[in-house]
Amino acid sequence: MLALLKTIDLALDLYTWILIASAIYSWLYAFNVINSSNRFVSQIGLFLYNVTEPVLRPIRRVMPDLGGIDISPIILLLIIYFVRQLMWSTLAPILL
Repeated sequence: MLALLKTIDLALDLYTWILIASAIYSWLYAFNVINSSNRFVSQIGLFLYNVTEPVLRPIRRVMPDLGGIDISPIILLLIIYFVRQLMWSTLAPILL
């Protein structure tokens, strides 16, 4: 059971890094730093969008309009952090 807990924690950690990479990619794309016509770059952007958008979309629907600022990745990172802390503080003492 502890192995399952560690695997879930690893998946949440990996998703955190994917979410950060997606935010950085969106900034680079918005400021025209990266060449969006490059096929490799566009494939990376499509992958990051497809992986993060299904989770971010419900958060964006609930959030009020803040103009051009999107804080949904920050809210999702806080939710992931809360779930990881809750998981380790409640389940780990029972399993150890």
